[in-house]
Amino acid sequence: MADEVKRKTPFGLSLVFPRKARYHGITMDQREFDVIIIGAGASGLFCAAECARRGRRVLVLDHAVKPAQKVLISGGGRSNFTNLNVSAEHYRCGNPHFVRSALARFTPRQVLDLVQGRGIAYYEKEAGQIFCRKSSREIVDLLESDCRRTGVLVLTGLSIESVRKESSFIVVTSNGPFSASSLVIATGGMSYPNLGASDMGYRLAKQFGLRIVPPRPALVPFLFSHAERKTFHQCAGISIDTNVTSGNRSFRGNILFTHKGLSGPAILQASLYWEQKTAITIDLLPGLDIAEAFREKRQSRMLIGNLLGTLLPKRFVQAWLDETLSTRPIVECSNKDLQALAHDLQHWLIVPAGTEGFKTAEVTAGGVDTDELSSKTMEAKKAPGLYVIGEVMDVTGELGGYNLHWAWASGYAAGQYA
Repeated sequence: MADEVKRKTPFGLSLVFPRKARYHGITMDQREFDVIIIGAGASGLFCAAECARRGRRVLVLDHAVKPAQKVLISGGGRSNFTNLNVSAEHYRCGNPHFVRSALARFTPRQVLDLVQGRGIAYYEKEAGQIFCRKSSREIVDLLESDCRRTGVLVLTGLSIESVRKESSFIVVTSNGPFSASSLVIATGGMSYPNLGASDMGYRLAKQFGLRIVPPRPALVPFLFSHAERKTFHQCAGISIDTNVTSGNRSFRGNILFTHKGLSGPAILQASLYWEQKTAITIDLLPGLDIAEAFREKRQSRMLIGNLLGTLLPKRFVQAWLDETLSTRPIVECSNKDLQALAHDLQHWLIVPAGTEGFKTAEVTAGGVDTDELSSKTMEAKKAPGLYVIGEVMDVTGELGGYNLHWAWASGYAAGQYA
């Protein structure tokens, strides 16, 4: 691409950016700011406008050509931008109490008031999930217009070459150095690498002595073992309403069979609480006492496979049931066989071979350890003036608008102090 250049940075990142960075806002002769925010995503832009409302001179930097690309694709293009049921219980974090302060200070009601005030129509889909009625572009436009209105300078399409702390923070970019008394890391996680996601935020945090909880893909499909893939390859495309348990958390919802493993809302939720080499448990018939159903049919000559075919997709039953058992009349089955079958149907144990990774993960779990940060201000305890917000920290929400809400809540919290 003639108008682009690839450059290696000291952080080990290979970034592609235009020969000329894009500028939004005031003129480029200004190099000193009060606040520099690295990352023009949801949390970064929201924090920037909050800082600027306090009279702070704010600069936002991002290597992407266009800001808030993850917001644009969120919610299938309609942005599930909050959830009416936001609470600490819907977040996974090393310190489960860390999120309470920020969530209490920026609530779903405040988000709805904000979008309503801008004429953005929204609707509740299910379980408190709030989506744009038209397009996620409206949320991005809101963020950008707030930054323009408050005088925030947003520079995109440039790379961060180094960051150091002297009397102030010095950020050296492909367009030269900038300085500020406060620095906000809002770089996001490692999901969606095709949009330019990287580990730069973690490297920056480490540079300033902050501990990192190892990042891993979350809200991500599971992979079958070789044996399970062979057994269930014919089930690709099948969806089943289930209850999936991972660790001590259970989620009711659909699972979807893929060519590689399992996806669907209940699986994505379970992946947030899954640990490597542990089993998940799937209840294939939630709300049904299948053991009682077997007892009612105890004298029937109906085949086991035919009975289950009335309750579950037939292709799945063919793959899941042993062929000998599938073609046996219920009356000829022993009580022990029926009890074991009932148990397995509602306690199907699977040990995933892994996940599909960051390429298909909705979010990144892990990140900057919250014990390193103030839950009130998001400021690093051992690096005054350094703030961490959004997905780059070890706070991960469940599916359903919780992660975008954390972007608003953490960005708002830091925006009052940075």
